[in-house]
Amino acid sequence: MADSSPKALATELLAILDRDETLLLKIDRYDRGKHDDPYMPPQADDEYKLLAKRAVSNWMPLLVGTPAQALYVDGFRPGKSTEGLPVASSSTSTEWAHWQRSRLDARQAAIYRGALKFGHSFVLTEKTKRGVVSKGLSALKTAALYEDPANDETPYAALTIVKAPRGEAKGVARLWDGKREYAVTYESKSDADTVRVDTGKLHGASECPVTRFAASVDLEGRTIGVIEPMIALQDRINQTVFDTLVAQTYTSHEVRYATGMAPPMQMEMLDEAGNVTTDPNLAVDSRPKLGPDGNPIPAQINHNARRFLFAEDPDVKFGSLPAGPIGSLIDSLDMSIRHLAAISQTPPHHLLGQIANLSAEALLAAETALSRKIAEFQSIFGEAWERVFRLAAELEGNDASAEDFHGEVQWRDMESRSLAQAADALGKLADQLGIPKRGLWKRVPGVTQTEYEDWEQMAEEDDSVGQLATALTRATPDTGITASPDGQVVVAA
Repeated sequence: MADSSPKALATELLAILDRDETLLLKIDRYDRGKHDDPYMPPQADDEYKLLAKRAVSNWMPLLVGTPAQALYVDGFRPGKSTEGLPVASSSTSTEWAHWQRSRLDARQAAIYRGALKFGHSFVLTEKTKRGVVSKGLSALKTAALYEDPANDETPYAALTIVKAPRGEAKGVARLWDGKREYAVTYESKSDADTVRVDTGKLHGASECPVTRFAASVDLEGRTIGVIEPMIALQDRINQTVFDTLVAQTYTSHEVRYATGMAPPMQMEMLDEAGNVTTDPNLAVDSRPKLGPDGNPIPAQINHNARRFLFAEDPDVKFGSLPAGPIGSLIDSLDMSIRHLAAISQTPPHHLLGQIANLSAEALLAAETALSRKIAEFQSIFGEAWERVFRLAAELEGNDASAEDFHGEVQWRDMESRSLAQAADALGKLADQLGIPKRGLWKRVPGVTQTEYEDWEQMAEEDDSVGQLATALTRATPDTGITASPDGQVVVAA
């Protein structure tokens, strides 16, 4: 941080966005199916260009969506405070209230998809009229600065573009550092002289309130998503599809030919003066119709399976040229898709649709690489969400939760299994391994944070009723009167 003034930070962050814009726009373009054209001859006509347009087979959304659909946070388990004591259970509701207030049940998916697509996305946590909320920020419009980008989770400055410059209107951005938020205006991301920063205001947190969600970070601090490494392979698939369409259009059908016979020509009628006429009554002669190049225009021949070809000249020969094979092109396309599946760690049956006659063990083996990939994303994104929860707690004045570095987000189990199988497995864990039953409640498929808290409250009420019944039983002399488990007094018969 040679110069940490707000203007210097804004200028540096805008320059980063300007530097990365070309690559990020290309990634976004490929995700939306707007790929580079496959190779075609320089003199390609409109028909070739139409085939090139139809050759685009966009696999990128599948590479992003497959792991993203397995990432879903539906709970948060608090850890311990700085004194080593458990954080009060009410803090769970407070933190989950922030989650619900921010509508992150639905909006979390966009954050994961942005991180997987570009390599990183961001979440801003701030105070609003509705309370403390968090929202996602796109990598196309947001940049952050770190002293150690490979290891630091907290940036010392971040900027997001609110409105890009258009015409005479200047661009507007928001800048955050460790204490304040600043309004930024600029005319060009690459022109430092046009950047203006106001005096700012306190944002309420003790550190920059922007959190990075990175799909993958190396020790140089570089992030990379799932699309960028696949662009070359996507282009190869498009080229193969284009070549297949060309072969299918021009060589996949038999070509009939006739030798020793001139094709009939389109004719035009001439009057007595030798001028072209369309009135048959005035026509006295005819001649072949010439095209723009000065050559006669052949007449169209309506030939189908019901027509019989014949010629008066005995030297005329009819024949056909066989269709060209396209099986090799189809095999090449299949191979490229398999390469895409292997490199992206996507199960082949997700891409090829070939799932018949696969045993449960084979399906599990095919899903193993994807499961490991998803587990890595959950670990990385989970740490980011924990920082978001700490920031939200600090802004809400909850000091215990703000210092809770042992909390963990709960990821929904997206594996397909029946409730009966899960209940049987959880029952065995409780009976055979002695795991507390309450500790297994979170592992019930489909249980939400709200349901879990309701269960805890109902269990506490049941415990209170049970303790009351036990106390009444001990305090009552043996007179034949007993207390039922619900606390009601029952006279024995």
